[in-house]
Amino acid sequence: MKTNLLRCWLAGVAATMILFISPAAIAEENTIIVQSTTSTQNSGLFDFILPQFRAETGITVNVVAVGTGQALKNGRNGDGDVLLVHAKPAEIKFVRDGYGVKRYDVMYNDFVIVGPKDDPAKLVGIGNAILALQKIASSKSAFASRGDDSGTNKKELQLWEKAKVDIANHSGSWYRETGSGMGATLNIAAGMEAYTLTDRATWIAFKNKGNLKILNEGDPLLFNQYGIMLVNPKKHPHVKAKLGQTFIDWLTGENGQAAIASYKLKGKQLFFPNAIKITN
Repeated sequence: MKTNLLRCWLAGVAATMILFISPAAIAEENTIIVQSTTSTQNSGLFDFILPQFRAETGITVNVVAVGTGQALKNGRNGDGDVLLVHAKPAEIKFVRDGYGVKRYDVMYNDFVIVGPKDDPAKLVGIGNAILALQKIASSKSAFASRGDDSGTNKKELQLWEKAKVDIANHSGSWYRETGSGMGATLNIAAGMEAYTLTDRATWIAFKNKGNLKILNEGDPLLFNQYGIMLVNPKKHPHVKAKLGQTFIDWLTGENGQAAIASYKLKGKQLFFPNAIKITN
């Protein structure tokens, strides 16, 4: 009799403990951290697609929106489960160095060069991004750079290199590094009436355009590819590999790709899905 009572009491205690810890435990267990870019966050894409993902899987995604360079650094430190960024060479290196498991293409859009409507560097009608930057440099027109090792900043520096302009020699004169995100840099460019490079999604979502307008677009060099990777659990055992891979599979699968394609702002599609697995 005493044994039965003891068993009942222990069962009651166990049930109480389960009821006490399970909500928090379940919430923690079904949550992942995605290190991503400011463009995916500021454009409103995550606000649109993540509720769909949670409804289908029960998994909550917490986004840390930083520049791509910082996101990759955070991933190397194990501060996240998944990376969604846009600097393909750096992403491939991240995987090859053993910090990521595999890299997948997810979606793309493009970069544009915006500047003041009076266009002092005379970029209108020039479809060549390299020539556009050379004209900005030769006219010493103000240019606002993010200067923050983001994907956009990496692309900008690649373009200056192709243009054979050593922007380090002009830092602090016509070339200004903001050390800020895309939104803040666009605000600065608007205030300075300066040129800058921006991803199209952020530009469409940006409200304080002021006197700025798109002055150069369409060059294939301005193509902007986004990739996704699982942080390697062999490097960081706390990574929620199964949940993270579920997010990757969803985003690169039929439902995720459809969600990306259907997101529009001001009647314009901001991202174009093109999920193809890249083997490194």
